[in-house]
Amino acid sequence: MSRIGRLPIAVPSGVDIAIDDSVVTVKGPKGTLTHAVAAPITVEKGDSGALEVKRPDDERKSRSLHGLTRTLINNMVVGVTDGYEKKLEIVGVGYRVLSKGPTQLEFQLGYSHSITFDAPEGITFTVESPTKLGVQGIDKQLVGEVAANIRKLRKPEPYKGKGVRYAGEHIRRKVGKAGK
Repeated sequence: MSRIGRLPIAVPSGVDIAIDDSVVTVKGPKGTLTHAVAAPITVEKGDSGALEVKRPDDERKSRSLHGLTRTLINNMVVGVTDGYEKKLEIVGVGYRVLSKGPTQLEFQLGYSHSITFDAPEGITFTVESPTKLGVQGIDKQLVGEVAANIRKLRKPEPYKGKGVRYAGEHIRRKVGKAGK
């Protein structure tokens, strides 16, 4: 049995969960998220108010979807209560970010032009300093995807480490060419 899949999902107070056939809707103080549960998996409300994810058999597909579905629903519950944030750092001389409102950023990343980045629906940006920024939202997958797209604007290069990186990310450095 899946160790993750059999754990009940604790539902904190202030979070409302609606299960309609195979669609789970989680509504909390920060917003609303929905997820369509894959075919063999079922989601039920338990006795103590916690959610339980069940699978009908031990087939390979059922086993693989069991833990995945439980984690996705748990991430939705955490998202509508606390939200998610990814922090990014910019390294390089002259590289910086400017906030043009909570949903728009302007980057100077060593190109001949500045890059304007617009946030999709449900994502907000915070700029702590010209070289540090944060991506916030209630959908974990969307926050990670937006952070990855920002990192893609100028990936950290291995020789000097210049570029956009996740906070705390270690860049493997290469030795430059040997001098005579």
